[in-house]
Amino acid sequence: MEHESRLLQASVVCLLAMVLLVPLAKRMQLGAVLGYLIGGVLIGPGVLGLIDQPGSILRISELGVVMLMFIIGLELSPKRLWLMRHAVFGAGLAQVLLCGAAIGGMAMAFFQQHWTSALVLGLGLALSSTAFVLQLLAERRELHMPHGRLAFSMLLFQDIAAIPLMAMVPLLSGVSQPDSGEDPLVELLKVVACVGGLIIGGRYLLRPLFRIVAKGDLQDILTATALLVVMGSALLMEWIGVSMALGAFLAGVLLAESEYRHALEAKIEPFKGMLLGLFFLGVGMNINLGLLVDSFWTVLGLALLLILLKLPLIALVGRFPGRLQPDSALRLGVVLAGGGEFAFVIFSIAHRHGLFDAGLHDLLVLTITLSMALTPLVVMLLSLFARPARRAAALEPEEPSIDHEPRVIIMGMGRVGQVVARLLHAQRVPFVGFDTAVETVEFNRKISNLPIYYGNPLRLEILHAAKAEHAQFFVIATDDGPTNIQTARLVRQRYPHMKVITRALDWAQLHTLLDLEAGPVRETFFSSLEMGRQVLLGLGLSEQQTAARLERFRRHDEQMLQELHKVISDETASLRATHAYFDDLESLFARDVLEEPVTPPKYSDPL
Repeated sequence: MEHESRLLQASVVCLLAMVLLVPLAKRMQLGAVLGYLIGGVLIGPGVLGLIDQPGSILRISELGVVMLMFIIGLELSPKRLWLMRHAVFGAGLAQVLLCGAAIGGMAMAFFQQHWTSALVLGLGLALSSTAFVLQLLAERRELHMPHGRLAFSMLLFQDIAAIPLMAMVPLLSGVSQPDSGEDPLVELLKVVACVGGLIIGGRYLLRPLFRIVAKGDLQDILTATALLVVMGSALLMEWIGVSMALGAFLAGVLLAESEYRHALEAKIEPFKGMLLGLFFLGVGMNINLGLLVDSFWTVLGLALLLILLKLPLIALVGRFPGRLQPDSALRLGVVLAGGGEFAFVIFSIAHRHGLFDAGLHDLLVLTITLSMALTPLVVMLLSLFARPARRAAALEPEEPSIDHEPRVIIMGMGRVGQVVARLLHAQRVPFVGFDTAVETVEFNRKISNLPIYYGNPLRLEILHAAKAEHAQFFVIATDDGPTNIQTARLVRQRYPHMKVITRALDWAQLHTLLDLEAGPVRETFFSSLEMGRQVLLGLGLSEQQTAARLERFRRHDEQMLQELHKVISDETASLRATHAYFDDLESLFARDVLEEPVTPPKYSDPL
């Protein structure tokens, strides 16, 4: 009972720190991440002592990094990764090698570190915090600017590079892990087997599993299934001694082209945000304040030295060969100059295998944490003196976008939605289509390879996962009238900038959608006009005569519709307007009939 009470108390304290300090930090332009770090320091054992076991909090909160890596994997289909190959494997590799060599060389030359320790130290400090930097760029709305896109590519390479680096540390130490008596070759085979099993299972088992859950339309079970995939893959990787983040990242990449991608992202996103906040709180709690007080100037000097070493090298990589303007390259260097959370893991492994002593390990942890805490301050100072980021971004050379932000969202991929999707695809307009019927989604993806996914856009988290805020049009094409109206109302409220075009099934829905300014399109009107056109042509009218009369009829019909909409609530006035419509219709074409009599064509009798 006492354990449950302490757990509840720790949860309340963490939530209270988040609620009070994070909004305050954002209000002071310090950023949410710095607010989490300050909150962790305050509630940790070094200050108020409200939580006396911060290590357990940090361990649980590492799942936030795991879920972040899963969502990053979801964003990276093999096709998109191929488009990003130059930025990821070119700029990313150059940044890690340059920064690693400079830091490692300095560790050997000035701090008398053995070459093995210096190698781990240099490459570990070359890594930046994926969670920290992406959160910082998102808060400042710079994630889709040139320096933000290149930062994302470099961070992706760093996350990939962290995995072999973790595996390399035991080999450099010259000893096996204390709890493992297996041969290194056996351990390597185990890693290959588990990664291969994860890839095969993800390809042939996960999609059928999600299909079964989606057909049952059980949203809670879909959430549980998404969590099971993320945490199960992470646990599998940890079992074989590899980073949990690798398993989650691989699972995300395997599902990146799945029709359930946006639904999965929507389910994981809330857990990721909360656990990432808890992760930064845990980092703050674990800061050794005693060492920080005793060696404050040493830690501050090392943190500034780390930033001053990495910043110009990263900016240089950003500039060459002509990627970024000087201002943007400087911003890139600033956001990536701090340390990263993977360094905590790598240095912990190095300490466990005897490459670092306890004092060096604690000093490095403090240095990384302080460098992360200084980053928002440096960014804020830079924004005061440098050219505004958006003005600087306008000077960047245009390059192909790899973000795949849709310009159109289509809800309903039946008869109507399919035609709209094919038209947009033919015109190379980026779009995303959704349907709640698993069979419809699978059929469309099987025959077309179009970006069509399972999901209900009535759930705002689905639209957020699809980046609907960047779209210009929302096409509602289902055959469910009440759902169309409900969706149109939601989209008009949530995305007032977006133009809504809605399939109207009958007159009642038509007038409701007109009230919502939801661009109603009568589903049978234009097909009926086409049938009428073919009849008139068959009766002997020319193409020009037929086109002119149909256009006149269409304008008259739409004018009548607007007049009728003004009095739709008055039954008597509506009936009077309808009668007037038919009277006007007869007079509208009366002269056509007198001046251009229709002569039926002569048909030969087949008998």
